[in-house]
Amino acid sequence: MSPLAVIAAGGAVGAVARYPVMVQVGHRLGAALPFGALAVNVVGWFALGALVEAMALAWTVGGEMRVFLVVGVLGSFTTFSTFSLDVVVLIERGQRGLYVVASVVGFMFGVMLLRLVLA
Repeated sequence: MSPLAVIAAGGAVGAVARYPVMVQVGHRLGAALPFGALAVNVVGWFALGALVEAMALAWTVGGEMRVFLVVGVLGSFTTFSTFSLDVVVLIERGQRGLYVVASVVGFMFGVMLLRLVLA
């Protein structure tokens, strides 16, 4: 199976899993803050960290399964988990926070730009 097909299949799983979590958490905790998004981000971060650690230490998986789970499922469930893992790796390497600042500012700029274009 091609890597793109594997990612697409995993992406479908992650996206379908994200929606009910966001809806249920938002329904239970209210819409005052994006609790649903926060929930999937925290769960996704934890899942990605646990998965990467397991694959590094104890669980040997092939490239297709790794791409399916990490890029596909968790990448579509929440991109924040990938960002968080990148930040942790950079901190462990002793590198500064430019990546964090650039990512957050870049994201906010992109959202503002999109809103201007769509307005």
